[in-house]
Amino acid sequence: MKSKDKSKIAVLIPCCNEAKTIEKVVKDYKKVLPDADIYVYDNNSSDGTDEIARKAGAIVRYEYRQGKGNVIRTMFREIDADCYLMIDGDDTYPAENAKEMCDLVLNGKADMVIGDRLSSTYFTENKRLFHNFGNKMVRWLINTMFKNKVKDIMTGYRAFSYEFVKGFPVLSKGFEIETEMTIHAVDKNYKLVEIPVSYRDRPEGSVSKLNTYSDGLKVLKTIATLFKEYKPAIFFNTLALIFFIIGVVIGLPAYIGYFQTGLVEKFPSLIVSCFSIMMALLFFMTGLILQVIVKKQKQNYELYLNLLEVTKDKNN
Repeated sequence: MKSKDKSKIAVLIPCCNEAKTIEKVVKDYKKVLPDADIYVYDNNSSDGTDEIARKAGAIVRYEYRQGKGNVIRTMFREIDADCYLMIDGDDTYPAENAKEMCDLVLNGKADMVIGDRLSSTYFTENKRLFHNFGNKMVRWLINTMFKNKVKDIMTGYRAFSYEFVKGFPVLSKGFEIETEMTIHAVDKNYKLVEIPVSYRDRPEGSVSKLNTYSDGLKVLKTIATLFKEYKPAIFFNTLALIFFIIGVVIGLPAYIGYFQTGLVEKFPSLIVSCFSIMMALLFFMTGLILQVIVKKQKQNYELYLNLLEVTKDKNN
């Protein structure tokens, strides 16, 4: 097992084939955060990204499981720091916001600072219309489901506290990781701060690894899955209500006929109706049980954070 590194500020840069921009990114962040350790985790690049980053002064490591989520999982496990700044290696995020974001974490004002592109230049700089639409849709879905007002759900420019990083169970393998981070932070009541940051599109010759359609579907699937896991009562009660209404609508003619004639003339409808109402009851009970489990998990998570804080104080 690799020994862990300890630093006050760790700049984390997941990379895959960013040879055109990685040198500038590393140097920009070394300039604004001269005391920070800058880590570039190479994710199977074939264009020499790792060597360019190393020559620019970054600490280079490797993650061979493809996908941004896999890279971040390894970063969070291997590196200890008081503040973590996560950026992309494509030179789309400005370095001038880095110090402000880190200071918010180091001063205890935030557990996660979100670099909000959508309130700034994103929609004018980004030339991919479906990306713009997807960002708006994901923002609306999460803010509606989790009753929040986060402006930029999928930004890759974030700063984290030690407690958030060590308490965040990374499940995603790909680009849906940012969505998972946001939902986790909202659900666990972490201190969130958003600051507007300018966004510039990739320079010519730099190609995005994000696939608008396949990765977009993964993000939507992640939202649905996490909604079911974090809000099981609402999720399963909604299904219960749908099945109950279907059961009543289908069975109503059979019930009316019985009260009018004393005979059941629509047995197929009655059977389907009873089955649908039984499913509604099953979904309702499932949501009730899972909600109790989720509440217990939240209690255990708070106790874990208390233990994590004690361990951090001892290490310091």
